Amino acid sequence: MIKNKSKRAPDKIKNVFPNEKVLHNFSTLDQTQILKEFNLVNFGLTNEEYKERLEKYGKNELDKSRFSWFSEFIKAFFGPFNIILMLILAFNVISFSTGNFGTEEGGPEIFDYIGVVIIATMIISSGTMSLVQSAKSFFITKKLGNIVNNKATIIRHQNDDQLNVYTTVSQTNQLGLIKLGEEIDVRELVPGDLIYLSSGDMIPADVRIIRSTDLFINQSSLTGESMPVEKHAENSVDTENILDLENICFTGTSVISGSAIAIAVGTGRNTYFSTISKSIMEKRPVSSFEKGVRNVTRMLIIFMLVMIPIVLTINGITWTLNGKDASEAWITATLFAASVAVGLTPEMLPMIVTTNLASGAARMAKNKVVVKKLESIQSLGSIDILCTDKTGTLTNDKIELIDFVTTDKKRDERLLKLLYINSYFQTGLKNPMDKAVIDYIANNSQINSNFLDSVTKIDEIPFDFNRRKLTIVFKTDEVGTTMVTKGSVEEVIESCTKVYYQGKVVDLDEDLKRQMLAYNDSINEEGKRLLGIAYKDITDGKTTFKVGDESELVFFGFASFLDTPKPSAKKMIKLLDKYGVQLKILTGDNEHITRSICKMVDLKISGLVTGKEIDEANEIQLRRMVEENNIFVKLNPLQKVKIIKVLKQNDHIVGFMGDGINDAPVLRQSDVAISVNNATDIAKDASDIILLEKSLLVLEKGIVQGRTIFGNILKYMKITTASNFGNVLSMLIVAPLLAFSPMEPIQLLFQNLLYDLSQFAIALDRVDDTFVAKPQRWNAKSLVPFTLINGPVSSVFDLVTFAIAGFGLGYIGDYNNANGNLEAMAQAKAQFNASWFVVGLLTQAWVVQIMRTEKIPFIQSRAPWPVMLSTGIVTGCAFVFAFTPAATLLKMQSPPLWYAPIVLGILLSYVGLAQAVKVGYIKIYKSWL
Repeated sequence: MIKNKSKRAPDKIKNVFPNEKVLHNFSTLDQTQILKEFNLVNFGLTNEEYKERLEKYGKNELDKSRFSWFSEFIKAFFGPFNIILMLILAFNVISFSTGNFGTEEGGPEIFDYIGVVIIATMIISSGTMSLVQSAKSFFITKKLGNIVNNKATIIRHQNDDQLNVYTTVSQTNQLGLIKLGEEIDVRELVPGDLIYLSSGDMIPADVRIIRSTDLFINQSSLTGESMPVEKHAENSVDTENILDLENICFTGTSVISGSAIAIAVGTGRNTYFSTISKSIMEKRPVSSFEKGVRNVTRMLIIFMLVMIPIVLTINGITWTLNGKDASEAWITATLFAASVAVGLTPEMLPMIVTTNLASGAARMAKNKVVVKKLESIQSLGSIDILCTDKTGTLTNDKIELIDFVTTDKKRDERLLKLLYINSYFQTGLKNPMDKAVIDYIANNSQINSNFLDSVTKIDEIPFDFNRRKLTIVFKTDEVGTTMVTKGSVEEVIESCTKVYYQGKVVDLDEDLKRQMLAYNDSINEEGKRLLGIAYKDITDGKTTFKVGDESELVFFGFASFLDTPKPSAKKMIKLLDKYGVQLKILTGDNEHITRSICKMVDLKISGLVTGKEIDEANEIQLRRMVEENNIFVKLNPLQKVKIIKVLKQNDHIVGFMGDGINDAPVLRQSDVAISVNNATDIAKDASDIILLEKSLLVLEKGIVQGRTIFGNILKYMKITTASNFGNVLSMLIVAPLLAFSPMEPIQLLFQNLLYDLSQFAIALDRVDDTFVAKPQRWNAKSLVPFTLINGPVSSVFDLVTFAIAGFGLGYIGDYNNANGNLEAMAQAKAQFNASWFVVGLLTQAWVVQIMRTEKIPFIQSRAPWPVMLSTGIVTGCAFVFAFTPAATLLKMQSPPLWYAPIVLGILLSYVGLAQAVKVGYIKIYKSWL
């Protein structure tokens, strides 16, 4: 079922790579058509043609953008939460000039200074962190310009009067006018330029291969796949993934081996690489964490806008009616309303959040997880979908030899030795399958590689695209000279006339050939790579061999290879399911390989979709498609971007794990960007979290940490807001009944400061298992019922305190009957303030023990020692400042000592009622935090 809780219309999914069709088109054209497409007559551009194209297309460089420090400064320092803090800071400054919030003594107190310093520090630190993050995101793109080498070897005519017309590249070998090896700045390349590529070269533009010799390209910077890909000049078969085009090479990839002549078909802003750059340069979407903070801030602002005018009006009118000078009454009421604003605002939230996140980051570092962006820890705990490629996460990202069998499916050590000799002695590109064979022998104690000591290499017929085979001729004293060939099963079979079958060599008939090809198909459908191995004895004494000698071979058997699943993959999938996180595979591989891997790791496939189907779907179909399916194959990187965007529109919080340059746009679109230590620099720069091990198992601890941290942040925010609301509500109720304020602003501010400082211990608190078991996200609306239901509980006991202190102890009567005796009035008010102060601070401290868990505190859930210690310290401070001479520091006077047991009774009653209300709240709303 598609979720869409957002009221705004979803963004329309745009075509993220408009030049894709152009490259597909070039891949299908033959040489003649390409020449016509670029209006080329000569082998290489003339100077005049170059100048015209440079003017038309511009230089071969990425678009440049500028970083606006001023606008980013405004965004960073003047967000909604910072504005609230600035207003509170302004009220504190006003208090300095008015003599301690309008009291007669005058002059600011030490607590005023402390409050100002803390608030100013929060504003500066949060703004600076935001600004640094924005700058870091911008300068990621600067590194993209360094991906391509500064020089490229091109073919151009130097003299316009020495032109020869040609029809195909194959006819150019006799032309003497061509200047090979001319190196120019890659920025000077234009579409239509002929480029010579050889081993070690970086591809300087998007190019169409015109002619090649055993050309292998490393595309890992774009795809993250370690297997080199072969490129050639033949017209490409239509493919769903643009990176699979066999005659197109892309900017930023590199030549591993071979050589080629290619024509530039896309430069500068019209390259695939440029599209990735533009995606990275786009402003990153607002994360779930940022959205949550904004919603909570908006709710708090609304709450204050409602409460503060009420407090101001009631106090101003009350104190004026009680005979206080009108101007003084309203000034005092205004500044008291400001202190109420401080009380209503969880002003320590930024510091509590940062402390929680920093503590979590330190714990995650011990588990081989590096956190670059602190807030991403909370977002990691919120994800309900994790998207990843299968390579390196479900699999080891390493091809392994898993089997070697003769034609009748029996293992034979001789077959393995022939395969090893072929892989060991070949001098061309050692692909991952060659390495897998060599590693297999090195790690298999049953086979000693010392048998190579008796082997002498005679000759080699290198691999090429047309034959799809590689042959080694070797000699041993035992058997003489032998030719061994490995390669594509179909191609090797075509070179064979006999087959080793059931222990003897027999003629290769049609029935055996069908069996062999059927086996090849079945292995491929299992997602494995299969090679055929054949041999023949050389008896004529030859020492040099050519392609024509690969004939009349004996087909010996098969070798199968696989990027094997990680041993931890099954456990990882179960853990993600345990924590309510869906795993979706986004891969460029084909369906057969992906299905096979999923089967091996017990990943149930709910549905499979190809990149082509993604592109053909309309918006409604796409939103349903990404919801109902969990396997997406044959994807290009920008189809992955589209999937991430749609999942987020469906109201999911999405994490993505990637390691190539091509993954950078996808990483930036996700709520949590995850990369690995051996990823490309661009991918790591675009990531929030980097795993030092390429395994999702370490993410389990990250998810638990994220939810624990988020739970502790919610505890602080909800407990503080509810508690402070209860205090403000109490003041609203008793203000009309008193001729003085129940607490002086300095007492209220100190109480709030002491309480807030004690809340740092919440960063080290435990979280209930039920909270950690499922994804969690900000829900600002839940703050309202939580506050309105739990907050007034403290008001009940504030009213009890009011009755006891005001009438039981007689402080209200003493104040009213003082007959203008200022000293007597001040004493009665100071004692009442102390009586109210001690109860208010104790209830705020102990409510944490009740509200920190949905279970029964102290019995079913015991807080860790830092939380217990902070509660004990606040409790001690409450009694010290209420019942010792320290009370005078806060302009209070101690009540009689026998009031202390009454305070304890009120506290125990409060704890009991708060627990009962919590149980009722959970029954109604089915959750606590």
